[in-house]
Amino acid sequence: MYSYSIRMARARQAVLPDVPGIHGILQPYADAGVLLPRSIPEICENVRDFVVAEDEGRILGCGALHLYGTHLAEIRSIAVLPGRKRQGIGRVLVEALLEEAARHSVTCVCLFTRTPEFFSRLGFALARREELPDKIYKDCVSCPKLSLCDEIAMAKGPIPANVNGLRDPLVAIPLALRKP
Repeated sequence: MYSYSIRMARARQAVLPDVPGIHGILQPYADAGVLLPRSIPEICENVRDFVVAEDEGRILGCGALHLYGTHLAEIRSIAVLPGRKRQGIGRVLVEALLEEAARHSVTCVCLFTRTPEFFSRLGFALARREELPDKIYKDCVSCPKLSLCDEIAMAKGPIPANVNGLRDPLVAIPLALRKP
């Protein structure tokens, strides 16, 4: 389906037999607090969201696209084997996920990252997390780092206005979880 290739890596849609490889790549990043943990059952449940980059059948990296609607999708769980970083694999993954977003007619793709320089080279711009209530409601409210978040919100495409009728994106965050 996907035909991107850089340094022999290519991205393709993930399938259930890829789950152990995806989990193996994500887990060290989760252990280090870089990515949210994803259990094997959770990856199985959402395997259709994932793409993997591979070389000669070996999974080198993975990433997922979470669809909120045609107004917004989120790139998440981008991870590359440590020994294969800086070889274009992350770019291959992001480009495949952007192609998938375009296939679904998504107008804005967002992400939260600690490496904004990488994503800015791929056309993403800084965004305010308050502009992305779908993401806040889906993941941030249950994140242990909610009040100490060090991730930077970024988006590619026009940020949706007043999504789902929310005037104040913080309405989606329960009072007990809001920053004082």
